Amino acid sequence: MARMRPSPEVRVSLGRRTFLTALALVGARARAATTDGRVMTVEGWRPALSLGRTLPHEHVLVDFVGADRVSRDRYDADEAFRVILPHLQSVRERGCRTLFECTPAYLGRDPLLLKRLAEASGVQLVTNTGFYGASDDKYVPKLAYQESAERLAARWTAEFEDGIEGSGVRPGFIKTAVDAGPLSEIDRKLVRAAALCHKSTGLTIASHTGNGVAALETIAQLQTEGVSPEAYIWVHAQNEKERALHLRAAEQGAWLSFDGVREDRVDAYAETVGDLVGRGRLRQLLVSQDTGWYHVGEPGGGEFRPYTSLFDALLPALRGRGITADQIETLLVANPAAAFAVRQRTTSDLT
Repeated sequence: MARMRPSPEVRVSLGRRTFLTALALVGARARAATTDGRVMTVEGWRPALSLGRTLPHEHVLVDFVGADRVSRDRYDADEAFRVILPHLQSVRERGCRTLFECTPAYLGRDPLLLKRLAEASGVQLVTNTGFYGASDDKYVPKLAYQESAERLAARWTAEFEDGIEGSGVRPGFIKTAVDAGPLSEIDRKLVRAAALCHKSTGLTIASHTGNGVAALETIAQLQTEGVSPEAYIWVHAQNEKERALHLRAAEQGAWLSFDGVREDRVDAYAETVGDLVGRGRLRQLLVSQDTGWYHVGEPGGGEFRPYTSLFDALLPALRGRGITADQIETLLVANPAAAFAVRQRTTSDLT
């Protein structure tokens, strides 16, 4: 069945009835965002539409020491809990109900800390599986070079099926990363492994993507493996300045994640969102902040960046540009629910 998209004539203003009709009928994306769709949080399965207002790209704790030295012995989990909890409570007071924690293995992922924080804060947290290939591969473990894409995919699939490191916590998406394109050999392997894992698990692939060239090559690699671009989130799409490349990725079905919101960048983000909404791409947009960052190795975790700029600054700026309340709910509720609902999305779905 061909996937339906809003027409190019879609305007910034979208009434409630139109919004609800689109949510129910707009093809594969809407089917993912029904009560049948589920997302795996650190506390277990949740209906996708129960996520509420969602931050799809944030961090809790990170360790930039490198894949060969990273260890949970390098920090006090109790201290980290005390530092991080008030920030989660603060963003919950602003209406956030779910936060996707994008720190992968070998960069500080701590599933038990996340579960503890979720239970204490009331914010649903979602962790990930996968390896991070950006930053010149500093965080890629040696085993990733030695093992095949099939073996890596099997590792990640086992985390989804059995839990991470015996914790019982299961990942809710695949987080990987690639440097600016063209894709290197190891980055291409990670993309292929993510595709294979997606076909086994239905987990969405959120990939830190260096630029538009890398994004388009990632999409092509996924399609070669039979995975629809609808399973791919172009993380840090704001780093690509060529709108034509955003539109090419969107035309193929990919999600565009503009996730570096800061109070001093609000006008640029509001302009970008308004432009893409005006081009009929509302239902392929995600917005987040890439904040948090309890830094292992720094006293007290260093300077923790609050999760609040999107709520305190971006939302008012969007309203000022004519983005409606319904469209904001699409950005913060319907789109993350559709993007992260666990289901297989293959190229056969597009025929």
